Amino acid sequence: MKKYLFFYLITPFFLFANTTSFSKSKDIKADLVTVVKSERKMYLSCKGKILKKYDIALGKSPIGPKKVLGDKKTPEGKYKLDYFKENSSFYKALRISYPNRSDYKNARKLGKSPGGAIMIHGQPNNRKIKKSFFQRYNDWTAGCIALENSEMDEVLRLVKVGIPIHIKP
Repeated sequence: MKKYLFFYLITPFFLFANTTSFSKSKDIKADLVTVVKSERKMYLSCKGKILKKYDIALGKSPIGPKKVLGDKKTPEGKYKLDYFKENSSFYKALRISYPNRSDYKNARKLGKSPGGAIMIHGQPNNRKIKKSFFQRYNDWTAGCIALENSEMDEVLRLVKVGIPIHIKP
């Protein structure tokens, strides 16, 4: 009888201890990435709550949506983070699913290619860019979204391939 009583007393403790470990913040993953180009900010959120906010650099010509290859603009619209690019010339990179059907259609009307290879990435592998470079009006990419390397590592811990990214003007 004592054996069974001990089991009933100790079991609720183990059940409680095991379930609480799943609520730690390190286990929370973002379910949406939002970029607000005019603010030069990128937000990671989960269930509508902002988890992290980052200063970003954009394409050299950031005002307006990307229309064609070489326009140095960062796209605007709803996309997905569709894969992690291992061999990038930048410190780690997540590809954005630009161009979508609409982007192709709009570029074809202009008789041009929409471009592609739009990424969220860190700094160029061959040099470091100081934090001060990420201030407003210091956009330097060809249309991508750039972060500091340490921030890129953090983003990769908080997002999964396949989540949506909304890029706003």
